[in-house]
Amino acid sequence: MITPSASTQGAPTPERPAPRDLAELAARMPTPRELARMLEEAPGAIARVLAPGQTCRLHVFDVPSRSDAVVAEFDDMLFEAPNWGGDGGTLYLNGDGGLWAFPLDSPDKPRRIAHEGLPDINNDHVLDPGSASIFMSAMDGHIYHGPLNGGTVRRVTSEDDVWHFLHGVSPDGKTLGFVRVDTSGSPSRLALISSEGGPVTVRDTDTGYIDGPEWSPGGEWIYFNTERWASRPGHAQLARVPSAEPSADKVERLASTDTVDWFPHLSPDGRLAVYLQYPAGTEGHPENLPVELVLVDVSDWSAPLARVPLFGGQGTINVNSWSPDATRFAFVSYPPAADTDA
Repeated sequence: MITPSASTQGAPTPERPAPRDLAELAARMPTPRELARMLEEAPGAIARVLAPGQTCRLHVFDVPSRSDAVVAEFDDMLFEAPNWGGDGGTLYLNGDGGLWAFPLDSPDKPRRIAHEGLPDINNDHVLDPGSASIFMSAMDGHIYHGPLNGGTVRRVTSEDDVWHFLHGVSPDGKTLGFVRVDTSGSPSRLALISSEGGPVTVRDTDTGYIDGPEWSPGGEWIYFNTERWASRPGHAQLARVPSAEPSADKVERLASTDTVDWFPHLSPDGRLAVYLQYPAGTEGHPENLPVELVLVDVSDWSAPLARVPLFGGQGTINVNSWSPDATRFAFVSYPPAADTDA
C-alpha cells in the first residue's frame, strides 16, 4: 500500500495529519486516472524519497541463529518491500517507481528491471508461483503481470478509478488477493480476481478496514489484518479466513494485543510467521516510526520467538519476503540521520 509523499496532493502537513486508513488515503489522493496522467508527464514524481541524512538498509534475518544482518545500505534511494526470488539468490524491491533485482552475492549493486508498458509501481508486488514472473500494483490503480527479467507487461485488472493493492497470489497461481479501495471513502475490502483477469469478487470480512490478504502455503487460509474488533481507530489485529468461501462469520482472530499489528507473512513450510507491530495508538501503517518485527510459531501467535526493533513501518515488509527454504526473511529499515543502530 502507498502513502502520500510531499509530491502528492494528499501530502500530510502539521495541519493535515497522515491518513489513518486506505479509504481516507484514497479520498485525499488524486484518483488513479489522475495519477496516471501525472506520471506520464513526470515518471517517478510520487515515489518515496529519503529525508536528508536518512538511509535505507536492506536486512536479512536468520531464523536458526535469531540474528539480523544489514546486507546493503543506500543514502541516495529509498527501496521498499522485499520479495525473495524462487532461485533463493535474488531479492526484488521497488524503488523510484520501478522494480529492482538485488543479487544476494552483491546486494549493494541492484539492477533496475526494464518493463515495457508498466506505470510507476508501489510497494505491493508478489511473485507468480512456479514461474519467472511477478504481479505488481501500479500507481494507475491497476495490477500488472510481467517477467522478472524485464519485458512487456500484461494488465490484469480492468476497473478504472479503483485502487487494487495486491498482497497475495494463491499457491496454484490462479487467483490474486488484493485490497479494493474506491474513491468514495468506503472501507477497504478483501477482493479476489483470476490471475488471467476478469470479474472481481468482493468478500465480506465484517465492517473493519482490512489489508495484507495473503494465502497460507497450502492454500487453505487467507491471512490478513483487520480492524473488525477495534475499540479505537486504527487498532488492527491479525486474522485468517478459509480461502474456499471467505465470509465474515468464518474470520478467526489469531491473537489479542494492545499493539497495532499488520501484514502476517507465513514461511513457505507453514511453520512460522513474521508480522509488523506498531505501538498502541498508531493509526494506519505510517512510515518512519519505531516498530518491531515479530516472529512467531503459527501454533501460538501470542508467544513471540523473536522481536526485531527498527525504525521504519511503511515499506519495511509490506509483502511476503521469506526465503524459499524458510530459514530467512528480508526487510528494510530507514534510520534517520542521528541514528546509526536502526
